Amino acid sequence: MSEKTLTRMDLSEAVFREVGLSRNESAQLVESMLQHMSDALVRGEQVKISSFGTFSVRDKSARVGRNPKTGEEVPIQPRRVLTFRPSHLMKDRVAEGNRKQ
Repeated sequence: MSEKTLTRMDLSEAVFREVGLSRNESAQLVESMLQHMSDALVRGEQVKISSFGTFSVRDKSARVGRNPKTGEEVPIQPRRVLTFRPSHLMKDRVAEGNRKQ
């Protein structure tokens, strides 16, 4: 596995190179897009990106967990979790990348 992490700066730099906006405009575009996605997820909406995947928020109910060290039962509060389901095209691209290495 690669140790490289794709960052917001990398995304804005790619927009700068590919689209031709200024670096500042590219950074603002990436920030705006991420903000729109975050806002939609906070509202409980799904975010679908064609050929990439779907982000969604799921409600998990309260349950009883167990401390693995002591075996003591601990209540786990209900919470919302972010999930990502990759598209079939993305799964295929990642699988193909694994075969090339």
